[in-house]
Amino acid sequence: MELLTKNKLLTAVLAVLSVAGIGAYIFQLAGGLAVTGMSNGVSWGLYITMFMFFVGLSAGGLIVASSASVFHIKRFKAVAMPAIILSTVCICLAGMFVLIDLGGIQRIWRIVTGPNPTSPLVWDICVITLYLVINVLYLVNMRRGNDHAVSVISRFALPCAILVHSVTAWIFGLQIAKEGWYSAIMAPIFVASAMDSGLALLLCVLAALKKARLLETSRELMASLAGLLATCIAVDAFFIFCEVLTMAYPGAAGAETLALMTSGPTSPFFWFEIVGGLVVPFLVLVFAKNRERTGLVVGASVLVIAGVLCKRLWLLFTSFIVPNVEGAPGIMSDGGWALLGSYAPTVPEVLIVLGVVSVGTLGFMALGSKLLVPATETERVSSRAVAAVEPDSDFEPLTA
Repeated sequence: MELLTKNKLLTAVLAVLSVAGIGAYIFQLAGGLAVTGMSNGVSWGLYITMFMFFVGLSAGGLIVASSASVFHIKRFKAVAMPAIILSTVCICLAGMFVLIDLGGIQRIWRIVTGPNPTSPLVWDICVITLYLVINVLYLVNMRRGNDHAVSVISRFALPCAILVHSVTAWIFGLQIAKEGWYSAIMAPIFVASAMDSGLALLLCVLAALKKARLLETSRELMASLAGLLATCIAVDAFFIFCEVLTMAYPGAAGAETLALMTSGPTSPFFWFEIVGGLVVPFLVLVFAKNRERTGLVVGASVLVIAGVLCKRLWLLFTSFIVPNVEGAPGIMSDGGWALLGSYAPTVPEVLIVLGVVSVGTLGFMALGSKLLVPATETERVSSRAVAAVEPDSDFEPLTA
């Protein structure tokens, strides 16, 4: 457990937060979802936000790892193991947030005994379970060195990674009652943001593992992944532009929702995502010289991750500002009966989220210490020599 023992202070802090999160969850089980800031006016809150966020974060690792086999990108094989570990941990955390949002353990049984086949929520549960199984099989066969099995699994992993984010998007995109969600390109938007946030997290983790001397990642590989990240950011920005243009066009029904996004309560999250999560990282990573500087790459990656989190926030909460039925008699809130709902995370919610993230971080550190072999100086020199001699079938995105 090298990562856990070398970082004793961090391990202790994460352990304390994990215990606090468990205690807050027990408190929520005893008091029900009434202890959260959610109500019948704002029925989804921080838990669903983090669910969307971690489903997206799990994408980058699995896509990079499977691309090494499917598209024969040799250099990606060097980071396939940490990528799969990261993907597995993130999808587990996403599933945990869904179960926590149910409000009671006994309700999990109803998912099995009374599923509604027409509900995107049921589709999502099925595809996330499949996604987790593929991750575990991928991890086991990589550990055993079974290259043939890894190659076969990769063929299923790549489309499944795209499917899991598409189905998550359809939970929102198929709801005609919510103007801010009802969109035909919601799935492509989710896939694009999942790609850039997942790749950004992978780059941050690779930099941390290199600093811990647990995994050696060449500067060329980091630059290649950073170039791919810049491409994904550009695609994500294009989809957002298409959606905003459609909403902003004169006479469009979405103009009111767009006004709330750009100047309403959720506008700080919207503008940070546009400027800090898309424009600034792209301007940094679009230049080849910047992609060779680890500090700039990590800084841009952190901005991308923060930007995608802000996207999840404004996407979820903007549509709750306007009630489904105009002129309804009202909703129940902490202050009694009100015409409109409001939401702010409570202390139990924040502690539970911190606890779940802490458990996931400890899990990654434990798995990383177990499955990642520290590279010796001889191995580093050898790998560089092989990379210099062998041709690489990689594409090099954004080589300008």
